[in-house]
Amino acid sequence: QVQLVESGGGSVQTGGSLRLSCAASGSIFSINAMGWFRQAPGKQRELVAVMSNSGTTTYADSVKGRFTISRDNAKNTVYLQMNSLKPEDTAVYYCYVAYRKLSANITNVAPWGQGTQVTVSS
Repeated sequence: QVQLVESGGGSVQTGGSLRLSCAASGSIFSINAMGWFRQAPGKQRELVAVMSNSGTTTYADSVKGRFTISRDNAKNTVYLQMNSLKPEDTAVYYCYVAYRKLSANITNVAPWGQGTQVTVSS
């Protein structure tokens, strides 16, 4: 049983900033990767950013240069600093965690949390 809790969303104007947080809890032995997805109304969920256990990062082209992902491994927490927000960033943002619950080469993906709403108005 692993639980993801996202927070930090809100309503801002174009050009504003938000910082999202996600804390993972439960039977986690180690975390392989943490990241963020988002889903806008009428669209499929898409990858925003992800960071592996080696520190490598991947960003969607639409957010590159504006968003920054970071991790606190000791707290099993991932953050997403969002700057220069645009209306097209409006979506529910979901945390992503790939983890191991045993000391073995088996990776699991945590169930989606409730997400946090980000609304950017023009």
